[in-house]
Amino acid sequence: MRIIFMGTPDFAVPSLKRLLQSEHEIVGVVSQPDRPRGRGQKCAPTPIKRLALACGLPVWTPKRLKDRVFLEPLRALEPDLFAVVAFRILPPEVLEIAKHGAINVHPSLLPKYRGAAPIQWAIIRGERETGVTTFCISCDVDCGDLLLQRVVPIGAQETAGELHDRLKEVGADLLLESVALMASGCAQPRIQPSEGASTAPKLSKEDGRIDWSKGAGEIHNWIRGTNPLPGAFTCYKGSILKVHRAKQVPCSVEGFPGEILVADGKQGIVVATGCGALLLSEVQPEGKRRMSSAAFVRGHRVCVGDRMGT
Repeated sequence: MRIIFMGTPDFAVPSLKRLLQSEHEIVGVVSQPDRPRGRGQKCAPTPIKRLALACGLPVWTPKRLKDRVFLEPLRALEPDLFAVVAFRILPPEVLEIAKHGAINVHPSLLPKYRGAAPIQWAIIRGERETGVTTFCISCDVDCGDLLLQRVVPIGAQETAGELHDRLKEVGADLLLESVALMASGCAQPRIQPSEGASTAPKLSKEDGRIDWSKGAGEIHNWIRGTNPLPGAFTCYKGSILKVHRAKQVPCSVEGFPGEILVADGKQGIVVATGCGALLLSEVQPEGKRRMSSAAFVRGHRVCVGDRMGT
């Protein structure tokens, strides 16, 4: 099977590695253009481009997927299949090139959580399980015929970043199985149902702002689901305080949403919510390193009765 791989972020790296170790031939790689990254904002290649170049593979990083200068080299390679992991929406001009079309790896159990941020939203919504789906790409986003699915449980304290790292390995295995089915002619795509469909739109930085009027369980899931990106945060004494981890705790006293109920150099900070209380396990003051909330109390004037979010 002659394959052109399309992908960009770290999530796609295990999939490309697995294909390179298989009997299939990777004839080219397509990724997003280089862009500024890190503190210095120096222009850098994507994780997939770095891997492809290290393996001596031809790489394309087109700004527009419909450009002739991009399409013609792809046609000349005569690929059997496009393997797509965390890339862009493919126009019909691209999809028609490969003999067997394109298959995609999506980190959810489709039709649930169609969109750009399925891992984050599964945790934010309090799901106890999610998974990975491979499907045949169609013109409608994440709506193509299903190939394979694998269910993955979500840990009660697991963050989006931790789940991401597990799902990318599951996705790589599932992609290899799907390609094998396509190559042998044994693939049996089934129509993706519309029942139970939900969306997972991209999260903005502002989406990380904690709404203390929500219940403790909902806020806990929001903090987990936005870790590491876009990152949960709240305002405290005029500065941004990032909240990386928290957990629900019983508390004998009550307060207004966002009110600090406990500020202890050993126990840490407990905050009232719209229903219940949260212990802030790990925080990060503006411009400082991560620390336990107990360490934050020891180094700052944190008082019971102070309000967060104002």
